[in-house]
Amino acid sequence: MKARYHTDANDQFCERMSQVATTTIYEDEQFAALFPHRGRPAKAPWRLALVCIMQYIEGLSDRQEASAVRCRLDWKYLLGLELSDPGFDFSVLTEFRARLVQGQAERLLLDRLLECCKQRGWRKRTWKTTD
Repeated sequence: MKARYHTDANDQFCERMSQVATTTIYEDEQFAALFPHRGRPAKAPWRLALVCIMQYIEGLSDRQEASAVRCRLDWKYLLGLELSDPGFDFSVLTEFRARLVQGQAERLLLDRLLECCKQRGWRKRTWKTTD
């Protein structure tokens, strides 16, 4: 995967996302149907959802993204992680995306993000999606 060029639009979006870091865009309950009822997922699904969004924005591979979670302070802040948090293995992202597809919940990430942006006035136009 080729990395996207760093743009002001990406910076603005990342800055806005960090402004709402104290509130949750995604909640674990939204992903409950994707995980077994017994036990608890190793990583919080809401964090993995945000990581997937940020991965797309920055055009990073799974390995690069896992490294960013381990090393970048802005990512740790956005994800509500302690500075000493070791992050996760890159394969966790692949497994999470597979669960989204298997549970037919892939639109959940985009729909919830668009809803959040609209509530905050960041998305003024109404977009029509086609299937």
